[in-house]
Formats: sequence, structure tokens, C-alpha cells
Amino acid sequence: MLQNRLNKARSHAEKHDVDAIVFFNMSNVRYLSGFTGSDGAVVLGRDASWFLTDSRYTTQASRQVVGLPTVEYRIKLDGITELVREQGFRRIGFESEHTAFAVYESLRQKLPKTELVPIGEELAQLRLIKDPSECELLSRVARLASEALLSILPLVKPGAVERELALELEFAMRRAGAENASFDFIVASGERGSLPHGRASDKALAAGELVTIDFGARYEGYCSDETVTVAVGVPDERQCQIYGIVKEAHDRAIAAVRPGAELREIDRIARGYIEEQGYGAFFGHGLGHGVGLDVHEKPVVSPRGEGVAAVGMVFTIEPGIYIPGWGGVRIEDTVIVTEDGCRPITMIPKELMIL
Repeated sequence: MLQNRLNKARSHAEKHDVDAIVFFNMSNVRYLSGFTGSDGAVVLGRDASWFLTDSRYTTQASRQVVGLPTVEYRIKLDGITELVREQGFRRIGFESEHTAFAVYESLRQKLPKTELVPIGEELAQLRLIKDPSECELLSRVARLASEALLSILPLVKPGAVERELALELEFAMRRAGAENASFDFIVASGERGSLPHGRASDKALAAGELVTIDFGARYEGYCSDETVTVAVGVPDERQCQIYGIVKEAHDRAIAAVRPGAELREIDRIARGYIEEQGYGAFFGHGLGHGVGLDVHEKPVVSPRGEGVAAVGMVFTIEPGIYIPGWGGVRIEDTVIVTEDGCRPITMIPKELMIL
């Protein structure tokens, strides 16, 4: 599996006519090497590749890194430049979307005879298509997170504090085996529901409010992402109406996901329905994003999204309506693109729950 990933990455070295590509982004390093630590690099040559790290991680690397020799360094950039000189590389590619300018400048000064070639969008799409083992891990962590939220729903009631609910949810995930939360949870009740990224606050829930909970776990490096909006007590007519609009947009978008479907068209289907209902001005973000080793990665499902859905892509469908002074609704599932459509891997039913 790792060899297939290395070969896929090598195709970019050949395409850009570079002797090697240096990977600094730790998600890409993990993807290519299997290393789960927090510091290291991969130098991927056309015929040979190396994993580099410092003395803190060499023992860990000996257990995790398969198929790549490990090179120990004291200072990362010195270790990389020494290897480049030893191998006689003259053209080196690097991840332009993940390499700090200061790092680029340092490499340029240390390797004055080596041309540094930025490679952007193509390397950003390296993890675009998930292999079966990744799909299994993503399904497992999505199930873990969904079950954790279901287990704490009895706590979602008048008087509960947003921040305390977020904490209880993270505890439930960790008890179930999660490494940690994949991002800071959003718990936004009442008028705070109009904040798409309304992180949990000290506000107490009140009867008659909608509560949006956006949450995710990390398991063996892979992330989940799911959002539910629930009613605390019986919802009023407008709450039900807006929830129904978002749910219909969500359902239409999921029904449109299939191999070959344009990503921006999937977004248009959900966005167009919300606009038809008169709420287009209150849906400002993209419909979805990829999920994998990072909770936000390629592809982008938005009006600016490029490309088409393909088997093995994993991304979210998360339409929302956010009305200042009133509140908001977001409904989110994560799906895997299959041969004949898509399969949601998040588990919580998206009919409006009244708690």
C-alpha cells in the first residue's frame, strides 16, 4: 500500500522533471511513510526515497516506517541539504502550499546550485482518492464519533452549558477509543446558531432553541466530521420550516453525488434550492470539503470547486442557513463516493430530533 502511494507521488517528480520532492507536511509524511510522530520529512527520489527525523523519533521510525531508510538529523534542513548534496540532486520539488517562505529561503541559501521547483495543487491532491484501508478507518472513526454524540444527547436540555456539552462529548469519544477531537467542537444554541463557527461558549441552553453541534474525532490519524441541529423542546413553525429547507438541500446534494458529477454542480444543487426558498443570502460557505488525515483537505465542494467526483473521494455535504438575531441550522454528513453514487459514513439520522 505504501509502495503504491510512493509510486503515485513519484509520478509528480517525473512530470515536473525534478530529481526528488521534499515533503514537509506531516500528513503527507505519514501518508507516504507510515510515521505517526510530529517531526520528520520525506525526500522522494525517482529511484530511491528516504525518511528523515531526529533522535527523538528514530526508534519509533524503526517500528513504523516500512520500505524507506531512516536518516537521522540534528537540524532538519541541514539533514535534508546534506542528503541532497550526497545524491547530487540538481532540481528539487517542494510542497508550495505547505512550505513556509523562511524554509524556502533557507534551502535556497544552503543549496545555491540546486533549483527549487514549487509544486502546488497536484501535491495538494495527492491524498484525494482514498484507498480501501483509508475508507475503513474513516468509516470507523465516523461511527465512533456518531455513537459518542448519541450517548450524550440526554444531556442536551435546558440549563446545559455549551462548553460542558462539548467536554462531555470529547470524553465520550476518548472513552470509545478516539485519539482526540479532530477540531474544536461547535456548540451554538439559540441566536448563536447564526455563527457558522460558533465554538462552544458559557451560554446555557434554553427551551425552544435550536442547537447546532459540529463535532469530529481522530482515530489512527484519520478524522471525522458531522453536524446535527436539534431542538430543545417543541420547535416553532419557522424553525421547522428552515430545518426542512436545509434538510432538503442536504438530501438533494447527496442524491447528486456520483462518479463524474462536477463538484461545483453538487454545490449548485444545494445552494440553488436554498436560494429558491428565499434564503440564499444566509448560506455563505461552501457545501463541503474533503476529510482524511486532515479534517479539511481536497476536494473542495463549492462554487469554486474544480474537478469531478471520483470513486474513493471522501467529502462532506453540509448546507446551512444562518440568520443574524435568529439563529441557524446546519446539517452535515460525510460520504464516500462509490461506483453507483455515494455512501454516508456518518451515522446519525438527519430528521429533526426534539429533545
